Amino acid sequence: MASLETTKNIHMQVQVRPSSVNQIKTQEPIDIPTETTTAGQFLRWLFKLLFYLHLIFITIFVIFLTLYGLIFTTRTRHFRPLEYYPPLLTAIGCSATVAFIWQWITSSSPSKAIKAAFSLSPLLTCAVGVLLVYISSRVSLAAGVIAIVCALIQSLYACWVSPRFDYAIRVLSVSTAFPPPKTTILVIQSIFVSILYLCLLVAGIGRATAIRSSWKALFIAVILLSMAWTMQVIKNTLLVTISRIKYMNFAFGTEIDTREASRDTIKHLTGSICIGSILVPVLGVVRGSARAMKLTAGDTDEFLFSCANCYLGMASTLVMYGNRWGFVHVGAYNKGFAQASSDTWEKFENEGLKELIDSDLTGSFCFLSGVAVGAICSLVSGTWALIIHKSYATEVSIYAFFIGYFMCRVAMAWPQACVSSYYVAYSEDPQSVRFDSTIPARIEELQRFQA
Repeated sequence: MASLETTKNIHMQVQVRPSSVNQIKTQEPIDIPTETTTAGQFLRWLFKLLFYLHLIFITIFVIFLTLYGLIFTTRTRHFRPLEYYPPLLTAIGCSATVAFIWQWITSSSPSKAIKAAFSLSPLLTCAVGVLLVYISSRVSLAAGVIAIVCALIQSLYACWVSPRFDYAIRVLSVSTAFPPPKTTILVIQSIFVSILYLCLLVAGIGRATAIRSSWKALFIAVILLSMAWTMQVIKNTLLVTISRIKYMNFAFGTEIDTREASRDTIKHLTGSICIGSILVPVLGVVRGSARAMKLTAGDTDEFLFSCANCYLGMASTLVMYGNRWGFVHVGAYNKGFAQASSDTWEKFENEGLKELIDSDLTGSFCFLSGVAVGAICSLVSGTWALIIHKSYATEVSIYAFFIGYFMCRVAMAWPQACVSSYYVAYSEDPQSVRFDSTIPARIEELQRFQA
């Protein structure tokens, strides 16, 4: 814990030597309180305990299903493991490879990565939809139609936000220009842990599928929920680690050892990460649906749209206590997630950055990158399953999509952390010589557009 305390006090004593100036500039202290309430500490401990207990439960559960399948083989002869597992295991290997390559492209050429994500994602999603429709089962038809509609929405969204590409490329380039040392090692480690866990869950899904029972759907749902939460925690653990390093560099010009930051994150911040890994996706969906409803309603006062403003206001209030920007203060100051989210959101509002944050494309870029990799895995595994055993093709395609999506989000956590740290550090000291004109120029552009 000593290293975290040292990090929290760095801003009180650090002296910055920016390359653009000759004299030493002393950084004024920033009073950002750490959550020390008993209730907050208990909540973080509780979620940390729940997460580890859930990992133990899932492991035991999968082992039980596997042993059950081996013992009662005569009752599960309808299940063909040699035709079911290879496509899904291939999806895991494919997702790890493509995700790692994708984050490398993002690092080396942000412009190509952003343009590729917004152009390829709709095409690949549409291809998955066509594959599912071709399979021709009731579930695959429904899933295929949904995929095609999503592809159309992605295409329209890409056209709508295309004027923001230049700014998004600039921010991503500036914030990721000097990644922390050993970032690649952290990404590889995170991907390796994800591979092991996904292999475990794939074994459980296969054995749950082999069981002819009304409980089968429940078993698979539990495994998929475990996949979602665990992969979010792995992603956000990497995000918090990199956020801490980049924030301290942007804000105070200090360097933190990457290995030490990773150890501190796992040891002291897992509880806050577990909470944030649940809140951010849920509240993100709530806020997205509220904004979509508001855009649909416009200025209409009809009954069906009368609650649009109320819903949007509620969503905005909830997001204040659960947003991805809060992970920066979780890593830098060991805050509880809700407090960290509230502090960063309040700072954005005070500095007039809220509109800029709302229009930022980093989140959309990472999301569409995950969709694109998920679609690639779905096409590879789904086509394989369609050729060797058509009855498995629908579920294999859907599971492979989730595997690819979550794996890519893990690999893309570090660029997202760099951008988040850049915004948060800027909001706390806009006049710092460590920032160029990227954000001020964009703010002026938005103000001219509104005028």
